[in-house]
Amino acid sequence: MRLGGRLAAAIEVLEDIGRRHRPVADALRDWGLSHRFAGGGDRAAIGNIVYDALRRKRSAGWLFGEDTPRAIGFGALLLEWGQTAQSLNDALDGDKFAPPLLSTGELKAATERRLDEAPEAVRADVPDWCAPLLEQAYGDAWVEEGVALARRPPLDLRVNTLQADRAKVLAELQGTGAAPAAIAPHGIRIPPIDGDGRHPNVQAEPAFQKGWFEVQDEGSQLAAALAGAEPGMQVLDYCAGAGGKTLALSAEMGNTGQLFAHDAEKVRLAPIFERIRRSHNRNVQVVSKPAELAPLTNHMDLVLIDAPCTGSGTWRRRPDAKWRLTERQLDARKGEQQAILDTAQAFVKPGGLLVYITCSVFDAENGEQVAAFRARHDGFAPVDHRQLWDSRFPGHQGAARIAGTGGISLSPALSGTDGFYLHALRRTA
Repeated sequence: MRLGGRLAAAIEVLEDIGRRHRPVADALRDWGLSHRFAGGGDRAAIGNIVYDALRRKRSAGWLFGEDTPRAIGFGALLLEWGQTAQSLNDALDGDKFAPPLLSTGELKAATERRLDEAPEAVRADVPDWCAPLLEQAYGDAWVEEGVALARRPPLDLRVNTLQADRAKVLAELQGTGAAPAAIAPHGIRIPPIDGDGRHPNVQAEPAFQKGWFEVQDEGSQLAAALAGAEPGMQVLDYCAGAGGKTLALSAEMGNTGQLFAHDAEKVRLAPIFERIRRSHNRNVQVVSKPAELAPLTNHMDLVLIDAPCTGSGTWRRRPDAKWRLTERQLDARKGEQQAILDTAQAFVKPGGLLVYITCSVFDAENGEQVAAFRARHDGFAPVDHRQLWDSRFPGHQGAARIAGTGGISLSPALSGTDGFYLHALRRTA
């Protein structure tokens, strides 16, 4: 397929997403099933256009004065693919599978409208109602952070130190662009792709099948390392999900002590069993029934809460979620977080740590949530988060935001990671 056919297909997928209000991955999968003639390269390019259009939906639409699938599809190619309005028309001319060429009015708009003159929420590519939340979190840097959340993400890997070291994995991944991560000591980064490129299928690598590494954003790796799991500890990962942080904690513990992985939704735990087997983690016990947690009360050195949240910190990877999110959903996540904190705190022993993590950039799910928890529960005090960060990652003092009231925030513009928040509380009584 030429660029015109790929763009037409992307517009068709975007129309499906808008019409049926469905996740982008589902819409792309269904398009592929109904167009089996399209090769892997075509599908990758179509997916890139769709994801770019969703990441840059507001700014792409602003160029044409509307956010229709056609406008944001064309706009994505102008903003992310190095095309100009005229070069794009030239590329599509004569392609019978291409959408109609840009009209005189569209050419004029795309040529004359300047993105630096757009409203701040447009330049940040966020819904209007989210703009105050980003400004609350990032102050004067909120537009810059919104822009970073709308960029293509890298592919990050975490070396499983139970089976390999970083040099060994990098040697196996030669030719993929893999290099040491900037901050995470066991992290590897493959840079964001350009144009119609695609990341290597690292899960097909023998090294992955042997459990030498896992796919995990560097920010998630940093959060797991900051939690402070050590060999011999008793640890509860209360919202373990598919087990990404569970496996990282297990490696930090050197496969010693006991690590209990729990999630209220059993279906989310399903992938963890194969991941444990492949990674050779021997100190993990999966606990799916809440009643089975009762013996752990007041016994845990560390309770990790990787709380369900809006996922606003992952918008560069899941841009469709940015436009589906509502204030009602934010309120629902806040209620869930409160209930989880109130329940999970009971498992922390005196002197132990309660570590609260989200992949959200909204303070309502982060610092405000922790402050409300402390108002409800005596006997928990924040650790020195500046000292915690500097001790774990010396030489990277400026790569995280440390709140005056405690808490560590990671972000794409400042940290080069997805958006994460961590707050560690020590039980004093």
